[in-house]
Amino acid sequence: MGRIDLRVFTEPQQGASYDTLRTVAKTAEDLGYDAFFRSDHYLKMGDADGLPGPTDAWITLAGLARETRRIRLGTLVTSATFRHPGVLAIEVAQVDAMSGGRVEFGFGAGWFEAEHKAYGIPFPAAKFPRFEEQLAIVTGLWSTPVGETFSFSGEHYTLTDSPALPKPAQARMPLIMGGMGAKRTPRLAARYATEFNAPFQSAEASAEQFERVRVAAKDAGRDPLDITFSNALVACVGASDAEVAKRAAAIGREVDELKANGLAGSPDEVVDKIGRYAEIAGTSRIYLQMLDLSDLDHLELIAQRVMSQLG
Repeated sequence: MGRIDLRVFTEPQQGASYDTLRTVAKTAEDLGYDAFFRSDHYLKMGDADGLPGPTDAWITLAGLARETRRIRLGTLVTSATFRHPGVLAIEVAQVDAMSGGRVEFGFGAGWFEAEHKAYGIPFPAAKFPRFEEQLAIVTGLWSTPVGETFSFSGEHYTLTDSPALPKPAQARMPLIMGGMGAKRTPRLAARYATEFNAPFQSAEASAEQFERVRVAAKDAGRDPLDITFSNALVACVGASDAEVAKRAAAIGREVDELKANGLAGSPDEVVDKIGRYAEIAGTSRIYLQMLDLSDLDHLELIAQRVMSQLG
């Protein structure tokens, strides 16, 4: 199937301290995973207790930038509703410099209204037009040559003669977009994204969305091969049926449901399913949503028995 990158994807709003995230990230690095990613949320979802409370995505990644050496770091995805685009561009560029050029910037329009209400963050009705302007501003600030200024005048944001500093350490910051919108999402991804992610979708649905992005890229005069296509899927892998069942119970899920909608079962079952994504959708990268962050043996099993078979 060719090489498939495996990345660790965490949901700290469900309950995780910085120390827990550091342990997971350093373990993932030691085990050879390609990257450590986290969500950008301030409120728990579902029945989780959310303790000790939310951690900020970019403060977390700044800390990990100094406490890791090789593993890439990023968000899936940063919410455009949380930060002014000028401030966000500074934050991401600084963390990239702190990491020696290991940041990947996942970016989305934002969707979880309850967390905005809980922390007094405005939740605009027209999020997508703001998101489109933020994309133009953040990438424009990064791409402006040193010594020149950047200005932008839009419906929602105005920047005048910005020095457009600092710059990321990387000449081209990897920018990840995702979602299942049929028109606007592929159009923006074709313009800005280096990677497109279909979160929690079947191989068949992913293939349809990836094709929309490829067509949009061609229409924009861009080579679709310039875009990496990825999926995010919950992981629940065990060396035995009993171990799979135990891990499913720990995250409050059913084994059959996880096998249908995620990457669950024996290592060989999971390798076969990843192969389906590669064959049907052209997926070359998987974000493993790890919901029990205390289960480091889970990470080790996947590294030894799944990752080792993926090239």
